[in-house]
Amino acid sequence: MSRFCYNDGRTQINPSNISLLHCAAQFMEMNNSVSVTNNLLEQTEKSLEEINYWTWPELLAALKKCQDLLPVEKSSGVLQKCLDSLARRLALATEASPCPSNSPESSGFRFSCDSKSTESLKSSLSRATWWFEDLLILSPILVEKAVKSMVSQKLDHVIISRFLLYYQKSRFYTARPDEKRKVIETVIDTLYTLNGSSVSGKTLFGILRVSMTLNINKSSRKKLESMIGSQLDQATLDNLLFPSPYGINYLYDVNLVLRFLKAFMHGGISKVFGVRLGKVSQLMDLYIAEVAPDPCLKPSKFLALAMALPDSARNFHDELYRAVDMYLEVHAGLLEEEKLKICCALNYEKLSAEACVHLSHNKKFPSRSAVQALISQQYKLKSLLHGTNNSRSLTDSPSTSSEVRSKGKKDEASKQVVLYAGKLDISSESEKLRAHLQGMQWRVIELEKVCRKMQTQMAKILKSRVSSHGHTRSLPKLCS
Repeated sequence: MSRFCYNDGRTQINPSNISLLHCAAQFMEMNNSVSVTNNLLEQTEKSLEEINYWTWPELLAALKKCQDLLPVEKSSGVLQKCLDSLARRLALATEASPCPSNSPESSGFRFSCDSKSTESLKSSLSRATWWFEDLLILSPILVEKAVKSMVSQKLDHVIISRFLLYYQKSRFYTARPDEKRKVIETVIDTLYTLNGSSVSGKTLFGILRVSMTLNINKSSRKKLESMIGSQLDQATLDNLLFPSPYGINYLYDVNLVLRFLKAFMHGGISKVFGVRLGKVSQLMDLYIAEVAPDPCLKPSKFLALAMALPDSARNFHDELYRAVDMYLEVHAGLLEEEKLKICCALNYEKLSAEACVHLSHNKKFPSRSAVQALISQQYKLKSLLHGTNNSRSLTDSPSTSSEVRSKGKKDEASKQVVLYAGKLDISSESEKLRAHLQGMQWRVIELEKVCRKMQTQMAKILKSRVSSHGHTRSLPKLCS
């Protein structure tokens, strides 16, 4: 500044001092109101117009100087012009190099026709990532600003995400814990602004495991969980097995998985239909079976896991039934009401015949659940039998049809089960099925007898109440 003032308004302006001179000129208000000819602010702005002709090292030197001047430099505009120039150069360099791949699980780039050559692969990769090392001089704040400029210049998001991961890994070698936390928060916040497909779910789980040891802020953690949840169909069981936080007795962090599921379903069932929803339902069945033996897992948490996905997510409920069976075995002291709530997660119509037979003899389940399962199977058998009878109605003789119609209701119900099993007598498996169906039918008959006894007892109780209170009450139907 002294050289400029005592040298007739002349001083050397270069990339390494332009940001400092510009800030000083602004602070000293050295504009047209002070001097029209010797205007330092105007001279620095004219020099900035030639920023596109600076060499790459000169541009990096200017960025480094802007970084040293933060936060004073924020209002001068030099920093943003340097970042925009940086992003434009990277975008041009990317256009000249092979296009990046849309798959983050790949090597990160799609190569030209001569990609069979190892040397060609290495050179293509280096052309796309040559600038990674140079930008390690930037602070997390400047990295975040630089990425915004890259996005505005339409630099490929896969390349940006690769740079962020490289930046995190490189800076972690020498950083202190508080510096690591700031780096990882910047990486998470910046990745959140990119396309969801720019980084793989496996990589995000790795970032989550690192961040758990650094106590990152809630905002960044929520963003990371949201990104993981949106790609939950890519996860494996091992990815979900996070130990529970300090102070919680659960073996695994169930609340974390519930948040993943909430993020996965955030867009609504219409956006996660088909294969993705099916993969997540299979993954959740494995996870529920893994956490079910945990003696400290509360019924409310287990039920939340079991009912986190819509009923349409599962074609069959056999795996979920096995998990519930395991949970009830470990938590044998649960009240009947608690067991019934847990059983509400099961859709008995989606249980196989084998699972229903097992449930009907399973003393760990409430008797009401066994009745519901058997009734649903009976309806299923009746509908199948009805369809079979309709298909054979054209070939059956009138005498045979009249004989079937003349049978009583109880005989008809028992014969239908046997008839259905007989029509499936194709292999040895049909014999097992027939035995299972017959056993189910006898179980239904026994339960009906119990229900009738209960009705009789309830009727006696109600009669005594009527005689004592002088008014009547309707008898609830215990069996449908």
